[in-house]
Amino acid sequence: MHPIISVKQLGKQYASGHSALADINLDIHKGEIFALLGPNGAGKTTLISIICGIVNPSHGGVTVDGNDILTSYRASRSLIGLVPQELFTNTFETVWATVTFSRGLFGKPANPAYLEQLLRSLSLWEKKDSKIMALSGGMKRRVLIAKALAHEPKILFLDEPTAGVDVDLRRDMWNLVRKLREQGVTIILTTHYIEEAEEMADRIGVINKGRLILVENKHSLINKLGKKQLTLHLQTAISALPNGLDHYELELTDNGSQLVYTYDVHAQHTGIAELLKTLNDHQIDFKDLQSSQSSLEDIFVNLVREHA
Repeated sequence: MHPIISVKQLGKQYASGHSALADINLDIHKGEIFALLGPNGAGKTTLISIICGIVNPSHGGVTVDGNDILTSYRASRSLIGLVPQELFTNTFETVWATVTFSRGLFGKPANPAYLEQLLRSLSLWEKKDSKIMALSGGMKRRVLIAKALAHEPKILFLDEPTAGVDVDLRRDMWNLVRKLREQGVTIILTTHYIEEAEEMADRIGVINKGRLILVENKHSLINKLGKKQLTLHLQTAISALPNGLDHYELELTDNGSQLVYTYDVHAQHTGIAELLKTLNDHQIDFKDLQSSQSSLEDIFVNLVREHA
């Protein structure tokens, strides 16, 4: 199956000499939710802007459902809906007029029933006759999403869509995203809320300093790079690890009242049984234990640190 978005050797350099993107290669599959993670200034918005035809690349190419973004701009752009980071605040148009115009802008025939359904799904129907400049920030964000979906795109870009929004909008938006994915729409999102990527995404891409350092299935990434930890709550705090425990990956925390053992969950032998026996031999007793696995946020932080 051909990817719905294909990015090949894409680069962007500005006149100042700053390299925003360097040789990006990325295929995005139809119907998936792809999360692009990276620190501020990593190149996330630049990459999205090039794919959406807002910024011209310095070299390389992008196709959207087989359409080159430069030579077939109108065809490629009509397939895309974009929800940008920035809110617009100075329009005197009503919500209804805005989404109707946005739909017509892409040559789509009038479909009031679809637009009504869209506005209702975003809790905007009661505001359809309100001027956008009079809406709250959360409602303006909803209008941006409605505008992006007004022409029924096959691909939806969400650039930091829940930054600074209320809990209700976040819930409504993710419910809508799930429904769109069920309808075959491809979703690409950037987010600072890594727990959202962990919950929603099928695949994760990590970008740092303009370079795509990793693209991986979410579950494979967590299994491959995630570590598991066993935390032992000691009966009596100790000031230092005794000799004989040096070869274990142990950390003494919480003023000596906890031992944290890090191990590979996929290894043939985790070493837990041997560790517990060794602790017993040293008369180190524990009153409770718990295990935890690295989250996507832990993995992301470590990856960015390694490529700093």
